[in-house]
Amino acid sequence: MNLSYWCVLAAGVMPAVTVAIAKWGKRDFDNSEPRRWLEKQEGVRRRADAAHRNHFEAFPFFAAGVLVAQQLNAPQDTINMLAGVFIVARIVYTVLYLTNHATLRSLSWAVGYLCVITLFLIAAFHGA
Repeated sequence: MNLSYWCVLAAGVMPAVTVAIAKWGKRDFDNSEPRRWLEKQEGVRRRADAAHRNHFEAFPFFAAGVLVAQQLNAPQDTINMLAGVFIVARIVYTVLYLTNHATLRSLSWAVGYLCVITLFLIAAFHGA
């Protein structure tokens, strides 16, 4: 399996990691109504939940970008590089979100978003 597919897997796991951070070590966590409980949180737990939701939002666009680029035979090294940069950007995004660095977080988000746009563009220009 090539690197870009591993990156799709990593992107799919990121929401679970960030929601685990939001819930970790909190004794009053209510699994019968987890969203309601999460909405009452503050600070790092609230930001971890927001990152969790954003990872879910970013995933379909990224996965589609990788699959479209693969299907249209874009250069594999370029696909792998863009997928890797996307994952690094999302990890940095998460760290910056958790540590409350909003401007840098937005820049990291933009890097990841541009990687996905570029996946679609290379697919368009190298398509069959």
